[in-house]
Amino acid sequence: MGGFGEVAMKHRSVFLIGLMAVGKSSVGRQLADELGYAFYDSDHEVEARAGAEIAWIFDVEGEDGFREREMQVIDELTPMDGIVLATGGGVVLREENRDVLSDRGYVAYLTSPISLLADRTRKDRRRPLLRDVDPVTTLETFARERGPLYESIADRTFVTDGSSVRKVAREVADWHRESIGTSPA
Repeated sequence: MGGFGEVAMKHRSVFLIGLMAVGKSSVGRQLADELGYAFYDSDHEVEARAGAEIAWIFDVEGEDGFREREMQVIDELTPMDGIVLATGGGVVLREENRDVLSDRGYVAYLTSPISLLADRTRKDRRRPLLRDVDPVTTLETFARERGPLYESIADRTFVTDGSSVRKVAREVADWHRESIGTSPA
C-alpha cells in the first residue's frame, strides 16, 4: 500500500469531516448501512491500536502524539474501497491528512450551529480539547480555524442541525450514489 505523497486512486469511499459532536459517527454508521459499506471511526481506531482512550493519549503524548497516531490510521484506512470513515474533528489540521482524504475518496463535510454542538458536548468528559474551557468559545475558535480547511477538501457540505441521523445519512447516500453513478439498491 502506498503512503503519503504517493498519487492514489480515488475510491468509492466516503470520508466524513467536521467539528466534534456534529454527528460524524452516528451519520457514518447509518450511511454505511445504507450503502452496504464497512464503517470505521478514526478516533476508535486510534484508541484500539493504542489500547487507551484519546484523553489518556492527550495526557501522556500531547496533541502532537495523538495527531501522529491519527495520521497513521488515516493513511492505513483511506486506501480501502467501499468504506465510510468518520474522522476526528482535527484531522484537517495536517496537510497530509487533507491530501489523502481528498485524493482517495468522496469527502462530506457535516456542519451544525455552534450552540447545538456546545449542548451536545456539555457533559462529555471524553473530549480532551473541551476540558476546563468554555465549550462555546472553544468550538467557535475551532470553527474559525478549521472551517476553511474543511471547505478546502469537501466535495459537498451537509447541515446536521434539526435533522434525524437517518435523514442526513440518506442525503449523503443519495449524493454519493449520484457522484459514483449508481442508483439505490
